Amino acid sequence: MRVLIVEDEVRLAEALAQIMGEQKYVADVVHNGTDGLEYALHGDYDVVVLDVMLPGLNGFDVVREMRSTKLATPVLMLTARDEITDKVTGLDCGADDYMTKPFAPEELLARIRALSRRQGDVVLEELTFADLTLNLSTYDLWRGAKSVHLGYKEFEVLKILMSNPGLVVPKEDLITKVWGVESSAEDNNVEAYISFLRKKFFFLGSAVGINTQRKVGYKLEENAT
Repeated sequence: MRVLIVEDEVRLAEALAQIMGEQKYVADVVHNGTDGLEYALHGDYDVVVLDVMLPGLNGFDVVREMRSTKLATPVLMLTARDEITDKVTGLDCGADDYMTKPFAPEELLARIRALSRRQGDVVLEELTFADLTLNLSTYDLWRGAKSVHLGYKEFEVLKILMSNPGLVVPKEDLITKVWGVESSAEDNNVEAYISFLRKKFFFLGSAVGINTQRKVGYKLEENAT
């Protein structure tokens, strides 16, 4: 499961990320509403854990903007205030559930599991682009009957590219989403993994290529050069 945590209290955000990690969930953490909205709109998350009181956009505005774009990712809102009006506002804005701080980790995880089960009847297990299919559970990349296993970062980079077909994904987005906002990774780290993926495509005999948009980023193209 992939979870986005939007929380400006750094210690609490780190604690939440640790709780997710102990469950083998992948957690991205941001500390303001503007970044939270950007990640939610362009990431691939099962659940968003969203604080109400945030710098920039507040939690109500974030979930309202998410729903205005028809993004249906479940949202669990957190607040230090136990006001009924806040809960009603959050739910009316499009949140799916609401918890008041402090809370027990066990209850938080139970609610996240419940929300993740609400995302329709079909659970996405694969991404496909042209002649390539990426299995989201096994990290295997297929072309016809031939497959190759991807490492974690290779998988994450390709998953982002395949989730944005035909769109240029900026290098900065890849760095923050794959290596993390606190990472010291640079452009050459991304370039190395793009090179690894190109070699995997060649091994599979795929017609798909990763097109480099100079000084911007990358996008998948069929028969790209």
